[in-house]
Amino acid sequence: MVRVKGGMTTRRKHKKVLKMAKGFWQTRHKQIKKAKEAILHAGEYAFAGRKNRKRDFRTLWIIRLNAALKPLGYKYNKFINALKTNKVEIDRKILSQMAVEHPSVFANLVKQLK
Repeated sequence: MVRVKGGMTTRRKHKKVLKMAKGFWQTRHKQIKKAKEAILHAGEYAFAGRKNRKRDFRTLWIIRLNAALKPLGYKYNKFINALKTNKVEIDRKILSQMAVEHPSVFANLVKQLK
C-alpha cells in the first residue's frame, strides 16, 4: 500500500487554529498546543457569557423599573404583583423601555393599576 503524507491537512488544521487564536497573548497565538487550549477555554467563556448576558439584561430592566416606580410611590414587587392580578401580560423589557422612553404612558399604566 502506498504511504500517504498528511502534511497539507495538518498545516490547514494548524492554520485554522492559529487564525482563531489571533490576538491572544504571548505563546497562545503562536504555538499550536497552547492556541488550541486557549481556544477551548475561550469557547467555554463565550458560552457562559451568552447565558450571563440574558441574566444581566433582566437585572437591568428590573433596576430601571424600580427607579421609574419610586417617584410614583410604588415598589417593584407590588407593581409586578398588580400586573399579574390584573392579567396584564407585558414583559419587563417592554415595561422598562416604556418607563425610559415614554414616562407619561408608563405613569398612566401605574395609575390604572393602583
